[in-house]
Amino acid sequence: MKIYGYGRQSINDDDINAVVEVLKSSYLTCGPKVKEFEKAICGYTGAKYCVAVNSATSGLHIAMLAAGISKGDEVITSPMTFLASANCAKFTGADVKFADIEKDTANIMPQEIKKHITNKTKAVIPVHFAGQSCDMEKIQQIAKEHNLYVVEDAAHAIGSDYKSVKVGSCKYSDMTVFSFHPVKTITTAEGGAVTTNSEELYNKLCAFRAHGMHKDGDMINTWEYEMRELGFNYRMTDVQAALGISQLKRLDFFKKRRREIVDFYNKNLRLPHLIEKDFSNACFHLYPILIENRKDFYFKARENGLNLQVHYIPVHLQPYYRNSGYKKGDYPNAENYYEHCISLPLYPDLTNDDLIEITQRIKGIVK
Repeated sequence: MKIYGYGRQSINDDDINAVVEVLKSSYLTCGPKVKEFEKAICGYTGAKYCVAVNSATSGLHIAMLAAGISKGDEVITSPMTFLASANCAKFTGADVKFADIEKDTANIMPQEIKKHITNKTKAVIPVHFAGQSCDMEKIQQIAKEHNLYVVEDAAHAIGSDYKSVKVGSCKYSDMTVFSFHPVKTITTAEGGAVTTNSEELYNKLCAFRAHGMHKDGDMINTWEYEMRELGFNYRMTDVQAALGISQLKRLDFFKKRRREIVDFYNKNLRLPHLIEKDFSNACFHLYPILIENRKDFYFKARENGLNLQVHYIPVHLQPYYRNSGYKKGDYPNAENYYEHCISLPLYPDLTNDDLIEITQRIKGIVK
């Protein structure tokens, strides 16, 4: 029996050759490939600046630092996300507030964001769940009314479009953060990137990525630099960047194939699932279905060679956040979604025969 996971990387000979070329070169890190990758991401998204990092978590962290988020501030995000979307604010000493999700998309509700804004709120982190963009124009309007930073968590969403504009263009935000983990649409093995249209934010992001170091002004000697703030070693290697450059060339194909797989599931399974809004043209990262007896379905799926995953346990129900006073019942839409969601296999290397096999196995479980 062939075993299927919910996601995996797609690596071809061009990817391998790109990495081997770097391994044979003079630079394994801090070389030209990182800059080339950043330029390629700007070219794809339309953003003016890009800072490549060693993970999306690092990207979210330095985005918070660049926005000046600190102790006493509050940041609003979705409870239906991976831990890093909330933890990045906690890393700076800020407090996290959550806003409930839409039932039909699992994206944060703009009107719920409004309810949680206080005089301490400094930023909002909308999470583009499963690859579909949040309604960024509405979120941007709210942010402008309250003088908030907007940092898009687009870990799921490179390649996606919102109102015919690429996610990552930062048309409706201050910064956007991508993930290149192996289960994401493109991979650098581990890695991430932050895009922005602000030169000021870009310079801060670069410094926080590299120990807080600056090299500018009167520093004409190659060895000179100044550490002006406490930064981190969040740099991406040239090996990773080379893989990213190669992968980015196939992003449009990956998107096309992912959408074909989603269409196949929609037509052949007809199980409850998230919808796509009119403003969206998503590069889908996940295909969650909603099952009444999810636990039973999960273990029967494993018996049938389907190693599926649940995305996600609501962040506010984790023990760390419960210790801050959050409890079950605080965000009913997110909690109800969690009780029923499970993600089916979705990655470009799935063949049509694979899809037929997967749907047959699922139909055998839910009959």
